[in-house]
Formats: sequence, C-alpha cells, structure tokens
Amino acid sequence: MDKIEIKNATIIDGLGGDPYVGNLYLNNGKIVAMTHGESLDSDISIDATGKVVTPGFIDLHTHSDLSFLMDSTAQSKVRQGVTMELIGNCGMSPAAPLIGESKEMLMLNLSRYENNGGLTDKIDWTDYAGYIDASRKAGATLNIAFQIGHATLRSAVIGQEDRPPTADELDKMKKLAGESLDAGALGFSTGLFYAPGYYARTDEVIAIAEEAGKRNKLYSTHQRDEGASSVGLFVSLNEAIEIGRRAECKVQISHVKCDTFSVWGQAEKYLELLESTVTEGLNVRGDQYPYPRSSTSITGAVFPRWALSGGRDGTLKIMADEDERGNLIDGINEIIEKGRTTDGIMIARYVPDESLEGKNITEIADSMDTTPSEAVLRIYQEGEAMVVMQSMDEKDVDTFAKHPLIAVASDGSSMSTEGVLSVGKPHPRSYGTNPTYIEHFINEKKLVSLQEGIRKMTSLPASRLGLTNRGRLAPGYAADIVIMEADKVKANATFNDPHQYPSGITHVIVNGEIVIEDEKFTGKTPGAMITDFNS
Repeated sequence: MDKIEIKNATIIDGLGGDPYVGNLYLNNGKIVAMTHGESLDSDISIDATGKVVTPGFIDLHTHSDLSFLMDSTAQSKVRQGVTMELIGNCGMSPAAPLIGESKEMLMLNLSRYENNGGLTDKIDWTDYAGYIDASRKAGATLNIAFQIGHATLRSAVIGQEDRPPTADELDKMKKLAGESLDAGALGFSTGLFYAPGYYARTDEVIAIAEEAGKRNKLYSTHQRDEGASSVGLFVSLNEAIEIGRRAECKVQISHVKCDTFSVWGQAEKYLELLESTVTEGLNVRGDQYPYPRSSTSITGAVFPRWALSGGRDGTLKIMADEDERGNLIDGINEIIEKGRTTDGIMIARYVPDESLEGKNITEIADSMDTTPSEAVLRIYQEGEAMVVMQSMDEKDVDTFAKHPLIAVASDGSSMSTEGVLSVGKPHPRSYGTNPTYIEHFINEKKLVSLQEGIRKMTSLPASRLGLTNRGRLAPGYAADIVIMEADKVKANATFNDPHQYPSGITHVIVNGEIVIEDEKFTGKTPGAMITDFNS
C-alpha cells in the first residue's frame, strides 16, 4: 500500500474545531502523522493548496443492502465523500436472515432490477453471518456497517400477517436478532410506519431492542408516524423514546421530518422534545436528508396498512373483490386527503412500464381516464412502484438541518450512472445528499459553519455507532479522507435527472486507497465490513 502525503491542506478534523493548515500522512490504511509544514517520506503526494480536507463522511441511513452484491463499484455515495454506509434501515435488512417469507421479500426487492447482476443465482446463505461474508467477498468502494431489520425478522418468523407474535415466535425473533448482532450487525432497526412493522405493538419492539441494548448497539427507527397518518407525530416520537428508555439502548430517529402539511411548522416543538429527552439522560439523536421531498414504495405512500396484511397476494385478493376494492379505494382517498396530493407523487421506478417513471399520479390518472386512486391500483396490479413525494416544508427542513443533534444522512442507496444500478428516476439524495448540504445549507443559506456541517457528517454519526477509530482526523484513525473545493461543491443530481455525480469533491480515500482522484473513479474497491466498534 502506498504512503500518501496530503500537503498544504486546510484541515477540518471532524470535531467542530476551527480549520488550520497542515499536512496529513497515510500508511497501511491509517493516518500516521499530521504536521504543520514538516515533510515526511511518501510515495504519492497530493497538493491540497486551497482545498479542504476532512474525515470521510459516514452515512447513518442507507438502503445499499443489495447494491454492492450487484455491482461492487457503485459510485454515487463515494463520489459524495461518503466512506461508510450504515445499511439495514427502516426495519429492512432484505438480504438476511433469509428464512420463511423473508426470502420472498428479497425477491420482491430484486424485482426492481430487470438485470440484478446475477445475484439471484449467487444467494447461498440464510443467516446474517453468511450475508456479511458474501458482502466481504463481493467488495465495495466504501465501508459497510450492518443492521438487522425488524420487518425482516417478522417476515422470517410470522410472515406479513397483522397479528401479535406468540411467545415462541417472539423468542425466535429475539434469537435471530441476537445471532445477527453477534455476527457483526451494529444495530437493530424498525420501520413501524410500514407493514409488517406497523403491526407490531410497542412491547414487541422493546423485547427485541433489548438484544441491541445489552450489546451496547444502536436502535434506529423510522418512527410509526411522521405526520398524522395514524398515532400522530409526537405520540410516535414518544414511543421511540420509550423504547430506548425501556430497552436501555441508544436511539437514532431516522430521517427526522414533519411529514405532510398537517404537521408543517412543528419542527421547533419536535426538537424541544428531543432536547428535553437528552437532558433527561437518554442517548437519543436524529438524522436528516436535506430535501423537502421523500421517497418510498407506492404501498408505503398511499395504501392503508390493513390492506397489506398477508403481503402482495393478500392485497391482490382485496383488489379482486368488488366490495373490498371499494373499501381500499376509500382508504387510499383518506390518506390522500390527509396530505398526499397526487400531483406531488411521482413514479421513480416501475419495471412493468418504465414510461411512467417521472410522471405523477394525477398525470397517469388523466392518461388512463380514471381517478387517481384507481390509477394507483392499476399500477400496483402489475407490480410494486417506487415513488418520490412532495411532503415537507422547507422551513422545517432548515430548522432540522442546523440543529446539533441531527446528523446528515441520505436514506438512499449506492448507485451508478451506468449498469444495473442506473435504472429509474430515484430520489437525487442517492447522488447528492452531502453536496446538497454543503452547497445550500452551508455555502448559500449559512445555517451552520463548514466545520459544524462536517461534524454532522463525521464524528457525530461515528459516535452513534460507538466507532473508536473513524469520524475524525487524528493519528491512528482510519485513513478515510475527503478532499474538496468547499466553495465549489455542487450536487448535480436533480429530481428529473438524478443519475448525475456531484462536482467539487476532488479526492476520496478509503482505508488508505484512493478511490476518487481528480473527480474520477480509480476502479478500486477497498471498502471493509465494519462489524465491531474497532473495525
């Protein structure tokens, strides 16, 4: 491995302190020295005059569980400066464990890709240890940390049914969670907004979260309601806090938001509750993607949860019954009336008819000469669709973006502008989260300083996972490094044209290997599987 010198750099160490000029020296995957002008021996010298050097960004909320198994060179995240992703979020760890109906759910995920790089034929594992081993063999451009998902556990043990677990089933879920955490997963996640996680009562979640708590690992949650769709924003937040309190674990609130117009303007109140909880002594934080639009499946967006019990087959049976179809349409209309405007819901990925991608539900309904809710059912009849939705107020987004308890995270996946991962019109967060935060929230709006913004991308997320050697620039820490022209950083991905890499981030180094050099991909995949706090 080459000895690398980064000289004349404006150094931001990740802890929030003032920048200073100096040199960094990397060897054997570590930062070995930092000097204020003294030159040391090196094989490669990078002149960073006029550029900012920071720790690699750590993305706490991603869905790249399958990305690198399909294409180990996925670049959309690493080109943003992301050198580590935490996967398995929102209760979904689709690649493991593969038991019972959870394997069916994996096949449903893979159906979004007409060509999945032959992954279907490569799956020869059932447990989380096997998945981590397969990920290690596949390689990646960046480091990967893992979580075990509650919805996957439920699918494996109970299926998609709307009912509580038996005592034996709960024990099986706890056992699978513990085995996954012991195999190297650094957290347990829930997606209580989605089926089948939605069907779980709080006590069920606490019982499983205790497995994370007693191992000092993270509990992350897509809370049960981010708006007014069921129990409400604040009851839902209090549920997440109570789970952490009773399970004695760290809590990470995923993609913090005030979702739909019924709760717009509540960001300050939300943060006050978060602050008071921290003052109480609970270890609770949040993360956020810096956009006013969200993305999910069409069923997650507008289908009532009662209609999803039993999985896709159960929903299709409801749709085939004239009376039940009417009830389902009423349920969809009720959700739309609560804040899901159909002209604000755009199809992002739809394998049965790619011509619908980029069109909103109102446009599609007009072309079908039918109502929006009926159009939704016709779309789902042929297959699941991914959607992008207008759901947040920019003032709330700004309020969350500047708060010190909120990390920057994408809720996206590692993708590429070509190949199997270049399909559809995904949310641009997969290509532009960190550049967007730097470009708009730091450079333009000046909501936070550059060093504070970098802290929210580096040492803050590292601390959530308990990592002891990543997230800051210091001798002995992993050589995960970003070099950028901070005032020129630009997110080029848009909602209409999302498959575009950012500009202004010139170099990205992962474990001492240069992956991005002068904004070009070097072809290297030095990412490690982060399976303990010292990895």
